[in-house]
Amino acid sequence: MLIDVNYWAVIIATLSTMLVGSIWYTPKVFGNYWMRVAKVDDSGDRGAVGPILTTLIVSFISAWVLAIATQVAWTALSGNYLVMAITTGLMLWAGFTAARFITHDVFEGRPAGLTILNIGHEFVTVVVMAVIIGVWPPAGTV
Repeated sequence: MLIDVNYWAVIIATLSTMLVGSIWYTPKVFGNYWMRVAKVDDSGDRGAVGPILTTLIVSFISAWVLAIATQVAWTALSGNYLVMAITTGLMLWAGFTAARFITHDVFEGRPAGLTILNIGHEFVTVVVMAVIIGVWPPAGTV
């Protein structure tokens, strides 16, 4: 089976994670709560370049895997490509992201509110990526 990926959609989906995170964790949305509960100290002079580059690399991998998984699911099941992308994204989020966050946070004794906040962020991030990938399938796919 040949798996086609629209890398433009993957790149835009990757960049969308930065936008979602910038809004989600801004102090006026959930940022103040997150910093307090996660015990993040922003008073130091730690640079943002490392975390931003890490986020871009990891987000690219996530978007790329979502694009591949969507293409595989669509090839096997056909149907509406956007619906398939969203469904695939939600299944990956629930089965891997949310489940793993919950497991790690329970063992680390993190507050439930922090876990909900972070998996909520990942939920929105995955849905936005899935919509981008779903509305922009590989050429000749749909």
